Amino acid sequence: MTTSPPSVSPPPSLAPPDEVHSFAVADDGTRLFVRTRSGGRSRSEAGGGGSEAHVGAARGGEEPVARAFLCDGILCDGFIWKYLWNDLAPWVPLTHWHYRGHGRSAPPQDPDRIDIAAHAEDLMAVRKHVGDPPCVLVGHSMGCQVALECTRRHPAKVRGLVLICGTFGNVTSTFKGLPVLDVILPKLLDLAERRPEFVRALWSRIPPEIALKLALRAGDLDPEKIHPEDVMPYLQHFPHVDFPMFLRMLRAAGEHSAGDFLPQVEVPTLIVAGERDTFTPPFLAEAMAEAIPGAELVVVKNGTHVAPLEQPDVVDSKITAFLRDRVFI
Repeated sequence: MTTSPPSVSPPPSLAPPDEVHSFAVADDGTRLFVRTRSGGRSRSEAGGGGSEAHVGAARGGEEPVARAFLCDGILCDGFIWKYLWNDLAPWVPLTHWHYRGHGRSAPPQDPDRIDIAAHAEDLMAVRKHVGDPPCVLVGHSMGCQVALECTRRHPAKVRGLVLICGTFGNVTSTFKGLPVLDVILPKLLDLAERRPEFVRALWSRIPPEIALKLALRAGDLDPEKIHPEDVMPYLQHFPHVDFPMFLRMLRAAGEHSAGDFLPQVEVPTLIVAGERDTFTPPFLAEAMAEAIPGAELVVVKNGTHVAPLEQPDVVDSKITAFLRDRVFI
C-alpha cells in the first residue's frame, strides 16, 4: 500500500470551528476517518425567514435531530463536497467519512471486504459512531450505490436520499454509455495480480496536471465552469490509492445492483444528474427516477460528473430546497 498524501479534508486547525475529526471502527477492525459538523442553524439564521426552530429538529420531541451523511465516489476522499459542506451546514448536521483504503482511513483489515455491501456496513458503523441519528444519505457516483445498499439493509432511520451523478449499480457496464470497463477490467486485474508492484509504480506516477488536461480534452469536465484548483486534490489523491485494491473495488461495484430495491424505496429521494456526465450518463438517473416512487429528478444543464463543483449554486440550492420542503417539513 502506498502512503497517502494529505487528504482534502482539512486538518482541525484549518477546519470550520464546529468541525470535529474522529475515527469509527468497522466490524472487521478497519479504522474509518470521520468528520462532523454540528450545523443545523435556524431558518432565519440561514436566510430563509420563518420559525426559529432548527431545521431537522425533533418532531414533537419524538426523535433527535437528523444528520446528513456524505458518501464519496470511488477513489475520492471528499473533494466533491467542497461547496456543499458549507452550504448544507446551516440546514442540517453533517458527517463525511472516507472509505477503507481511501484518504485518512486505514487499509481494510480484511482485504476481501471491499465491495458495496462492505461499504454499506462501514457507513452503518459511522452512523453508530456519531450516535445513530435519523439520517439523510447523500451519495456521489459510487456513493449512490452505497447509500441505496445501506438503505436496503438498515432502513429504520433513513429519512431521505440524495443521489448525485451516480447510478443504482452495474457501473462498469454503463461507463461512458458502453460496457468498456467490463472488457478492460479482467485484463487489468490479471496484470495487477501478476505484477502488482509494476502496476502500482505506473499508477503512482500519473502527473496530476496531465490527468487534468486529459479530462478536459475528453469532455469529462466543463472547461468553462470548473476551477482547476477544485479538482486538483482529487487528481493528487487518486494515484495514492492502492491500484489493485481499486480495481477489485471497481469490479465489485460493477457486480452490485440495487435495481431490484428501487421500487421499494419509501423515503423522499432527490436525484441530480449532469447533462454531459460521461461516467454515469443521465439516462441512468432517469431510470432511477422512474423506478423510485415519488423521486424528484434534476438534470444540471451542461453539467458533468462533477456538477457539484462546476455549478454549486444550482446543485446546492436544489438540495437545500429538497431538504427543507420534502424531508424536514
